[in-house]
Amino acid sequence: MTTPRDTPASRRVRANGDGTVYQRKDSRWEAAGYVLAPGNTRKRVRVYGTTRKEALAKLTEKIAASNRGIPMPSAQGSVAAYLTYWLENVAVHQLRENTHTRYTAVTRLYLIPGLGRKKLAKLTAKDVRTWLNQLRTTCQCCTRGLDTARDEPRCCAAGKCCSKRLSPLTLAYVHSVLKSALEHAVREEEISRNVARNVRTGTPRPRRFEPLTADEARQLLTAGQGHRLQALFELALRTGLRKGELLGLRWEDLDLAGGTASIRRTLQRTNTAGLTALPTKTQSSERRIALPTPCLRSLEQHRTWQRRERDAAGTAWQDSGYVFTRPNGSPIEGATLTRHFTALLDRAGLRRIRFHDLRHSTATLLLEQGVELVVIKELLGHAHIGVTATVYAHVRLRLQRNAIDLLGRTLRHPGDSDEPPLRAAPVR
Repeated sequence: MTTPRDTPASRRVRANGDGTVYQRKDSRWEAAGYVLAPGNTRKRVRVYGTTRKEALAKLTEKIAASNRGIPMPSAQGSVAAYLTYWLENVAVHQLRENTHTRYTAVTRLYLIPGLGRKKLAKLTAKDVRTWLNQLRTTCQCCTRGLDTARDEPRCCAAGKCCSKRLSPLTLAYVHSVLKSALEHAVREEEISRNVARNVRTGTPRPRRFEPLTADEARQLLTAGQGHRLQALFELALRTGLRKGELLGLRWEDLDLAGGTASIRRTLQRTNTAGLTALPTKTQSSERRIALPTPCLRSLEQHRTWQRRERDAAGTAWQDSGYVFTRPNGSPIEGATLTRHFTALLDRAGLRRIRFHDLRHSTATLLLEQGVELVVIKELLGHAHIGVTATVYAHVRLRLQRNAIDLLGRTLRHPGDSDEPPLRAAPVR
């Protein structure tokens, strides 16, 4: 009588649901079985190996994942094809236009050239890590052929590589775009897991900024007196509003009698609609803030000036409803505001900073005055208090140093010298 042990390996009967394993004519081993597919259906899959054990192990892994409720990936196309689909059909409806434009540029310049040819279902964490390491160490002039378009080659075409590599912040942004795309592929059950999340790129150092000191802030406010946009600069420095939020303020958003302002929109330029009003950056950015008394006075004065400009413009006046406008009533461009701000810095004799650094200056000065972090978070409209704590960590360290020195003076014995205790170097 023939026993299972005497039966050839390729003909042994496996349990129901375990699939079949047999040797092909080309000497490879093939294993086939049914697994869970998208839509709660069953699908027959085939895997191959050089030995029976290898093919059986691959099939067992897929059946085990199916038993855990993980459907079989259905993606058969390339990474480039899915990224194009994701940008045109998914991201375009979920992202703001300027963000979608940046995502498209990142996909075109980095993702598709580096990973586009790989099959989406076969993309591994090792592929992503290898690509990121190459991207981190490769000169962009060489990779993208930027030097060949110059009249006088000065990089790779001239045999002198300039080593123009991506910054850690840009590299992290590129990685985040890939993670977002693959995360949606997981939700659509195109792939079983997001392999990009298994790759760690490290936390890039935040961009350094040099906020205004209290003396410099007073100097700026003094130089802005009499300026046509004096009220805007005061609001920016005293409340920390973003540039787009300031330009998007309408008179209906202000309650000068109650001393409050409602932040409901931001004014930005887009490729399709030009200068347009958009929702605030995040849901937390839509907020109501208290206005300082100096801002209330300057806003009242600004409204009087605007009425005079409207009377002078006559029929050429464009009633946009915005608080800060051009002399004809039309909205102000962000680039125009930057030029006015740069001229004001020169007029005040101050160093050049970005307009956004006024927002950092507000938070820094408030922290140094002992204002609670949660109050600053609400004023700036940050989504999470962790964002506020991370961005202004250097200020908190300086305050900690002051607190430690104060405790040291408190714990000093009465008979000790009156000389001040040794102080560590200031934290910047």
